[in-house]
Amino acid sequence: MERTVVVTARRSPPEHNVSTSTLAFDQHFTTTAKGILLLAEIVCGMLVWILVGGTDYFQVSSLCWVMFVAVLCWIVTICLFIIYLTGAQNRMPQVPWTTLSLCLNCSATVLYLVTAIADAVSVNQAIRGRHNYNCWAASSFFAFLTTLCYAGSSYLSYVAWKTREEEQ
Repeated sequence: MERTVVVTARRSPPEHNVSTSTLAFDQHFTTTAKGILLLAEIVCGMLVWILVGGTDYFQVSSLCWVMFVAVLCWIVTICLFIIYLTGAQNRMPQVPWTTLSLCLNCSATVLYLVTAIADAVSVNQAIRGRHNYNCWAASSFFAFLTTLCYAGSSYLSYVAWKTREEEQ
């Protein structure tokens, strides 16, 4: 008489990993000078395009340029902020982050300077004391403030780029 042996495989309970992502949240980044400037660029840039976007800006062609630059720089700055906040730049060493940051910040400084001047000049096309005038004047102020923030970021990026070049 033959016996058939049945072996049952016992499954072990699955392991529960909390996270398998390689990205980490750098909670101290927002306290650095670079983090503070990026946050200021995001907030001031958002105020520029909200103040202009809440008016009849499409009647003045220079304000269409202001909206384009403000929204474009705002989106790029948010992307850069997320990259630095999550530490993604450390996971991709093949990308020259210091050079890229320097180019982006210098370009944004020049674009925002032209934008702030165009915004300030277009304030004269609104009637004083009206909604458009007040919003355009405020957006002009924040455009110049954003330009200063980008100039500060450009300086910090230049220092980081120069330090990295000297190390190599």
